[in-house]
Order: sequence, then C-alpha cells, then structure tokens
Amino acid sequence: MMIFRLVGESFRFAWDALRQNKLRTMLSLLGISIGIFIIIAVFTGVDTMRNKLQSSVDKLGSKTIFIQKWPWIFSGNFPWWKYVNRPEPSLRDYISLKDRMEMAQGICFEASANNRTIKYRSNSVEGATLNTATQEYDQTWTLEFQDGRYFTESEGKSGSPVCVVGADIADGLFDGQDPIGKQVKIMGRRITVVGVFKKEGDDMMGMSQDKNVLIPLNLAKSMFDVENERYNPQVTVRGKDNVSFEDVESELKGLMRSIHRLRPGQEDDFSLNKTTMISNQLDVMFGVVKVAGWIIGGFSILVGGFGIANIMFVSVKERTNIIGIQKSLGAKNYFILLQFIFESVALCIMGGLLGLGLVYILTLIATHGFDVEIILYMSNIILGIGVSVMIGLISGFWPAYSASRLDPVEAIRS
Repeated sequence: MMIFRLVGESFRFAWDALRQNKLRTMLSLLGISIGIFIIIAVFTGVDTMRNKLQSSVDKLGSKTIFIQKWPWIFSGNFPWWKYVNRPEPSLRDYISLKDRMEMAQGICFEASANNRTIKYRSNSVEGATLNTATQEYDQTWTLEFQDGRYFTESEGKSGSPVCVVGADIADGLFDGQDPIGKQVKIMGRRITVVGVFKKEGDDMMGMSQDKNVLIPLNLAKSMFDVENERYNPQVTVRGKDNVSFEDVESELKGLMRSIHRLRPGQEDDFSLNKTTMISNQLDVMFGVVKVAGWIIGGFSILVGGFGIANIMFVSVKERTNIIGIQKSLGAKNYFILLQFIFESVALCIMGGLLGLGLVYILTLIATHGFDVEIILYMSNIILGIGVSVMIGLISGFWPAYSASRLDPVEAIRS
C-alpha cells in the first residue's frame, strides 16, 4: 500500500508540474505527436491494405493449387523464355488427375473469356468475365448464392444452356426483377439464368464474383476453344482437409510429371501456383513499407525524445529547491526518481494520444469523405502507446536520476 501511495503522490506532483507549464508542455508534445502520427499512419494504411489483399487471397483457398503454364513470379526479372514453350493445362491433364489423385477434395478444369458483353432485352452489361468450368467448380471454390442454385450434374454433362451470374450483372440487366429463369444473350447464345452469386463488393485483386458469369464447360466447348491459351485454361486442385498441404502438392507434382512423361531430372513443364506465394510476396512488400515508416517516424521521435529530455532537465533545474525540501522531509531517492519519470512518461503518452487522435481523424476523413475504408487496429493503438511509454522512460531517466542524487542541503541553498 505504501508503494501505491508513493506512486500516486509522484504522479500528482508530475501532473501539477505539467499543468503549471501548459505552453512548454504543448511544445514538448509536438515531436512525439508527429513521430507517432507518421508511424501509426503508415502502419494503419499498410495493415488495412494488407488485410484487404489477404482476404482476397484467402478466397482462393489455403489448400488450393492452380496448375498453370506460367508461374506466379513477382520480381522484375521474369525469365519468360523458360516458360513460353510450355504446354497449356489440358482436359487430358484434368481427366488423368481426376482418375488417379487420392488426396484431392475436388479437381476442376477452368477457362475464362474476359471483357464480354451480357445482354437481356434492351439492357446490357459490358466488361463481364465469362467463366466456364467442369462440374467440380463448387468443390474447388467456395460459392455463395443470394438467389437460385448451382447447375446440376446432368446440366453440366449435357452442356445445357444455363448460367450463374454475379450480383452486379443481375442488377444491371434485370432492374430489380427476379433473374431466375430469364434468358440472357452471351456470345450469340441464349442462356437461362439458374442462380445469382452473393454480392461480395469491391475486391482489390479483382477476384470478386460480382461481374462474373459461370457456364458449364460442355456448353462452352460449343462457343470457343476452352484449351486455347487466350482463354487462360487451368486445372484447380483443392486438397482434403485431413491431409497436409505439402502431401497434396507432392502427390500432384508426381502425377503431373507422370502424365507429361517427364524423365527424372528433367525440368517441370507446368507450374503449381498457390496462395502462399502471394502471401509471402505481400509480407515482403509491406515489410519494406513498414521499415520506411519506422525510419521516417523514428527521426521525429528521436528529435521529440531529445526535446523531452531537455525539458525535463529544465524542470529539474527549476524545482531544485523543492527537491531539496522534499528530501530533507524524508523523501527517498526513488520517490524523486519516480516523480520525474512519471512526468516524462505522461508527456510522451499525451503526445502519443494526440498522434493517435490525428490518425483516427484521418481514417474518418478517408472512410466517409473519400469512401476509402481505413481501419485503426487495436494493435497499432497499443503500439503507439507502448512506443510513447518507452520514449518517456528513456528520455526522462537521466534527468530523473540526476534529480534523485541531489544533495538536500545544496539543493535548498540553490
């Protein structure tokens, strides 16, 4: 109890000192406030964008592997000549994998035609993506419907003229009418709408279903060459939940080499792309931005820390006689030490809270004024306060220590 009482008294002394010197206190806060503002603003923007991108990546599935001609390489030096002569993933690959792979929950062949126009009577939607896939599409992707259904197995096998449309396409074509059963025109064919995907909203990586149309692969074969490179053919494999991702990837690679009859030591003529490749690249990219934020904000915090230390030395000088009186009345060294450390920490926390407040105002302006959602996460708030406390402890320790070592007689006489 004695310790808590001493801590409380030390805090009251520090608060009185700050309150009596309002202008000096405000000027001392500026360096810390600017530093915390820069660091937390950068981290808030980075974390918001990182999480939005990651949520887009997560739609692909953590256990999903994409067999494609081109690898996902994010560096500037892309050795395209190594991959240009590779074969495109084919229906033969899909059929062979479906017959032989044991660790897959679903295996699907897909192709897509971009920038298509979808028409219904006098209405049309441009820039839609026409996706086509085998029946297992719902096993390799997580599909949610706001209306209707997925096409049946008999519709998929027979190539029935049915489709599932995205929410934006349904809104643009049908003007609030029920889209189920309506016939739309795609690439000159009349196709009946049997389902509408649930609206997902804007996606930073363009993986939203809102402007997509999905048709059975056997229907698409009569409309365009699904194995042609211009339609981006791929085989999508999702592993079973009770099997490790590494085992799924290992089995898939072995089967693909066998299907393509590659000799031992011969380089793969296919790419196994996965979401971890994107996640790792995001970590590297945003890690660099965070380091830059630390460097820029660190200089402001460093200047602010020196400013706090200087103010604390001035404060010790002004209150030297008061310190002498306190010590002559029995105040211990640690009481004087705590008194000035609390003052320094309180200064920095106030500066940190001011910086965090500015960041929060910035997020409100961006979200409501420019329709760009930015979130100030609790982890960044804790980081800002934690950095403020650390700077307060470091900046205030030496002035506080020098005050605690003063001789009471000499202090009173000064």
